[in-house]
Amino acid sequence: MSVKEIVWRELGACRGLEAAMFYPDDDDLALEAKAVCAGCDVRIACLEHALQAREKSGIWGGATERERRRMIRQRRRTA
Repeated sequence: MSVKEIVWRELGACRGLEAAMFYPDDDDLALEAKAVCAGCDVRIACLEHALQAREKSGIWGGATERERRRMIRQRRRTA
């Protein structure tokens, strides 16, 4: 893990919160986690990490797995 990754992870609004809230069973239950992400200063870095690492589950940077897959497809089309 790079120093840059460690820094954004340490600054996340989710730090210290129950991890389970960021791994909801369905998208409707993701709203609480997304609200935390909405006010996070490192949301973009978190989202970019999830997109590059192809994180398969959880809320990362305010996006669900389905939303991240959509973003990846859009990026491929515009590349």
